[in-house]
Amino acid sequence: MTTATIRAATKADEAAVVDVITVAFTTDPLVRWLWRDPHQYLVHMPALVRAAAGKAFAAGSAYYVDGYAGAALWLPPEVHAEKDELRSLIRNDVAEEQRAEVVAVFKQMGSYHPQEPHWYLPLIGVDPANRWRGYGSVLMQHALQPCDRNHALAYLESSNPRNLSLYIRHGFEITGTIQIGSSPPLFPMLRKPR
Repeated sequence: MTTATIRAATKADEAAVVDVITVAFTTDPLVRWLWRDPHQYLVHMPALVRAAAGKAFAAGSAYYVDGYAGAALWLPPEVHAEKDELRSLIRNDVAEEQRAEVVAVFKQMGSYHPQEPHWYLPLIGVDPANRWRGYGSVLMQHALQPCDRNHALAYLESSNPRNLSLYIRHGFEITGTIQIGSSPPLFPMLRKPR
């Protein structure tokens, strides 16, 4: 890929951005652990995207690249996921026999978040039809510039081991591993400003 255009997503872009994140995560180990059935995944994943990262649209920290080929939803310091919506989603849309493990995974995720103000990347993804063109890197670079300019930490959890190299290339370091019961491993990662 030689050039890519990054745009800030507005409320008008929300549906397209949620769609590309949903498509990008179709093989993600963690969310497919939540919903193994393809229909259940497609029904519930958009609600998870909105609950976990929907506030990025109002905060001006939702980005997409080249006609929604990929997107990244960042939460600025002091902006948090919709915890009540996430709890409701787990309670109503995750299989009963799995709920306790899912709640424990989310609790562990919370324990790894830095205590000081930080930018949080709940979701970044590229449409599988557009992978290997550098869109993930371009989206990451774009969002990390203000982190560096403002000397702010950046934090994420990688739910897919295949993506670790992307995050490491951009300065993130693995700070632990979260795995509860039958869950796939999840890797908390922190990046200090450069």
